[in-house]
Amino acid sequence: MIRRAIEVVREGGLIVYPSDSSYALGCQIDSKDALERIRRIRQLGQEHRFALVCLDLSQISSFARFGNEAFRVIKMLSPGPFTFILKATKEVPRRLQHPKFKTIGIRIPDSPIVRALVRELGEPLFSSTLIMPGETEALSDPYEIRDRLEKTVDLIIDADVVPYEPTTIIGFTEDNPEIIRQGKAAVSFLQ
Repeated sequence: MIRRAIEVVREGGLIVYPSDSSYALGCQIDSKDALERIRRIRQLGQEHRFALVCLDLSQISSFARFGNEAFRVIKMLSPGPFTFILKATKEVPRRLQHPKFKTIGIRIPDSPIVRALVRELGEPLFSSTLIMPGETEALSDPYEIRDRLEKTVDLIIDADVVPYEPTTIIGFTEDNPEIIRQGKAAVSFLQ
């Protein structure tokens, strides 16, 4: 299933996959068509922050700039249910960056499926939590996902029900960490 999902992604397709915090939509970084499909499915504007799902810190360094403090925090908390907001490098296409702040969300999930996907792909997976328009929580039941999105996405990886628990979002301004959203994991040393 992992190999088939990666074939779909490499062909410019859009997949639904389970992470450590919810189901998500995923595609290749340079797939403009798949990105637009994500925007249509979720009805997102240009200001929405997206995330790159990475395997490790070395993969992050190609797509985000960060200093010693950010490196220390990311290393301490990864893999896990965190999204780190960092300044994007020139490797990140503008359409994936926050238009005003030139940042990108970075994740290193603690999920064997996600880690296998990213390892097999050999590059970060472009990702967006599967929250439908007008809803506050991500879809968690693969049967409901199939009913609602079967004709809109190219492949759905069914890993049973994955309860939605939002990630904790940590932003770095001038290398100082700040909790933007408290999610699944508490980080007491940043309080």
